[in-house]
Amino acid sequence: QVQLVESGGGLVQTGGSLRLSCAASERTFSTYVMGWFRQAPGKEREFVSSINWGSTTRYADSVKGRFTISRGNAKNTVYLQMNSLKPEDTAVYYCAAARVVIPTTRLSDFGSWGQGTQVTVSS
Repeated sequence: QVQLVESGGGLVQTGGSLRLSCAASERTFSTYVMGWFRQAPGKEREFVSSINWGSTTRYADSVKGRFTISRGNAKNTVYLQMNSLKPEDTAVYYCAAARVVIPTTRLSDFGSWGQGTQVTVSS
């Protein structure tokens, strides 16, 4: 199972930016679809964005135009650039890996998960 470690969360004001990073433990990770999910208190975990090895991407409607997912040159890292942050973006953000080819939005497709990083947006 791929091990994933997220970093980059924190506290930011409304309208601010943060970049989350996710590092994978193995190079075969480069063929996986990588995704970001988030979970706010009292809510279910929800899809944010995903990317495949060819850099095809998908986004939740709530973040489209504000968030950008990308893969690092080494392909064993993935980033989530978050701009124009809103208080409703406050959540624990999780990095995940899926052994599929086409970027997916389904939580059940992702078999490996990071420990999560807290993002808090103050109003």
